[in-house]
Amino acid sequence: MNHIVDGHHHIWRQADLPWLTGPMQPRIFGPYEPIRRDYPIQEYLDDLKGTGVTRSVYVQTNWANDRFEDEAAWVQQTADEHGWPHAIVAYANFAVDDVRPQLDRLRRYPLLRGVRMQLHWHENPIYRFAARSDLCADPMIRRNVARLVDYGWSFDLQVFTPQMPEAAELADACPKVTFILQHAGMLEDLSPSGRSAWRAGMARLAACPNVVSKLSGLGTFIHRNDPAHIAAVITDTVAIFGAERCLFGSNFPIEKLWTSYRELIDAFRAAAAPLSSAQQTAIFSATAARVYRL
Repeated sequence: MNHIVDGHHHIWRQADLPWLTGPMQPRIFGPYEPIRRDYPIQEYLDDLKGTGVTRSVYVQTNWANDRFEDEAAWVQQTADEHGWPHAIVAYANFAVDDVRPQLDRLRRYPLLRGVRMQLHWHENPIYRFAARSDLCADPMIRRNVARLVDYGWSFDLQVFTPQMPEAAELADACPKVTFILQHAGMLEDLSPSGRSAWRAGMARLAACPNVVSKLSGLGTFIHRNDPAHIAAVITDTVAIFGAERCLFGSNFPIEKLWTSYRELIDAFRAAAAPLSSAQQTAIFSATAARVYRL
């Protein structure tokens, strides 16, 4: 493994993000005062110095929905000026009759590789994002996601364990679209029964050959960089999906709330150490390079 691809990071301007302006709102990752500010590309590059990261993928950060193209344009301009990031996952609203007018607007940005609309819903309102738990089963969503094949773009899929069966049905319904499961399936219930249910859901998703799992955001629910937790999630996910269908993502600067980039990479490297060199290369570079066409 000669280099690392960060398959999931963010840069942002505070003024563009509703959740970083105005009163503090409860968030899934806890108090976030330290990141209620600009996180420009140079700070990101400073964060990853000396870590071996050579390429990165920007994933949308929930600008106002009607400004989805502005976000893609700004990130493309950042990349044109700085050489980073190397791919963009933008936002589009798939809960409309026809998503193609939005996709056509995004098509003008050369680094576009995928689209994300967060579908995760949870009984705990702090963890909730989507309006309903069953959006993966919505015929309109399925019809619009299937249209991504005409653009050659992937869909970054974000769901909780109870949603995984319907998420797998969505992937089955769109067999020519690559689905990139966010944050290794958002494991939040760390009880034995919670882990068992998560493994079962992951196995159902892994049965879809067009689904890969992103190993990112693993501190989201525990609010710390926990090498043992990272190792457990990686071990289980690799056993279920195979390393060739797993990819690393930093989720920076969210994870910066509790750790440094170097400490995060060190924890991931330690977790992957028992794996073969080929498996490590898949997780840290080859899978991301393949699915995001870097």
